[in-house]
Amino acid sequence: MRLERALRPKTKKRPKQPSRPVRLVVGLRNPGVDYDRTRHNVGFEVLARLVDRADQSLGKAPSRLRGMVTQTGVGEDRTLYFVPNTYMNESGGAVQAALAYHKVAPADLLVIHDDIDLAFGRLRIQLAGGSGGHNGIRSVEKSLGTKEFSRLKIGVGRPPGSMDPADYVLRPFSKSERSEVGVMVEDAADVVEQWLDDRDRAQEQAAHRGRDG
Repeated sequence: MRLERALRPKTKKRPKQPSRPVRLVVGLRNPGVDYDRTRHNVGFEVLARLVDRADQSLGKAPSRLRGMVTQTGVGEDRTLYFVPNTYMNESGGAVQAALAYHKVAPADLLVIHDDIDLAFGRLRIQLAGGSGGHNGIRSVEKSLGTKEFSRLKIGVGRPPGSMDPADYVLRPFSKSERSEVGVMVEDAADVVEQWLDDRDRAQEQAAHRGRDG
């Protein structure tokens, strides 16, 4: 019996799958009904769609975080969805507090925001780089002391003629654009969900959006 036991083939132990880090996804906006559905708030529209897909709802975060939050997953395998309650140009403090509270590294942060330098309907994922003049991103970079976080840029197009970019982004999308915005928000939500699993593929998926053919 002992010999038979010794001759039995040993079963290989399955390697333990590494746990994914906790990730924080932020949708930038200006709070208040006056800013609903404006170009500047499209990042929040994407985050709200992600929360809806997960059958969750945003709840009030601890007061020190100055925002609203929900999460999917449990333990270390969690994704936190967060929206600051501050105005756009003061977003950084709220994002930094959320990272610290939930012990998330900047490398595992994705910020969703509008971009006037990207053609309407286009998407782009970028790691690090400059703020491109976006006050929300500038505030996040300043508060974190680093640019090493991911951004999902939502193309809202350039302002027409000599219109001030600040006025342009605070205006709602036109009626003709609004139907396309709905599709763009869905596609952006797809990209975020891909980013949670495979960041390289998410970057490719975003880059393909809006290209002819």
